[in-house]
Amino acid sequence: MKKYTLLCVGLCAAMAFTSCKSSESAYKKAYEKAKQYDTATTQAPSTDNSAVVAPVEARPATETRVVDNLDNVSVRQESVLLVSGSGLKAFSVVVGSFGLISNAEGLQQRLKSAGYDAQIVKNEDKNMYRVVASTFAGKADAVYSRDQLRATYPDAWLLYNAR
Repeated sequence: MKKYTLLCVGLCAAMAFTSCKSSESAYKKAYEKAKQYDTATTQAPSTDNSAVVAPVEARPATETRVVDNLDNVSVRQESVLLVSGSGLKAFSVVVGSFGLISNAEGLQQRLKSAGYDAQIVKNEDKNMYRVVASTFAGKADAVYSRDQLRATYPDAWLLYNAR
């Protein structure tokens, strides 16, 4: 009795698996239909000549990136105010950004103990304190300094003071 039941279950399973496979003709029909649709849409001229254009929304730029075509080094342009330090020149190397001034002061002290003239500036628009490790009048010097600082601070970036 058990042998017959097991044999019936096996035959039912075999029939179920063999009857479910897709035939090649079904794939061929779908391919032909898609090919006909594709050729019909490429050959049919468009009767609607009006283009859909999204409206342009004009907003003031709060942060722009200045890219010099000569060296392809991106510089972030922000309007910042000096909070602590001797003063900024045109290009600065930022090694940290913090929401709390106490965190910025901690990094400033570590940089000063390492020999940098570290300063803290504040971006009022983003309410962020930026820790500047060094500041330069020329971009080339700032890029060199940033590359040196990236050994310790991999996220260092260049800031152009917009004020």
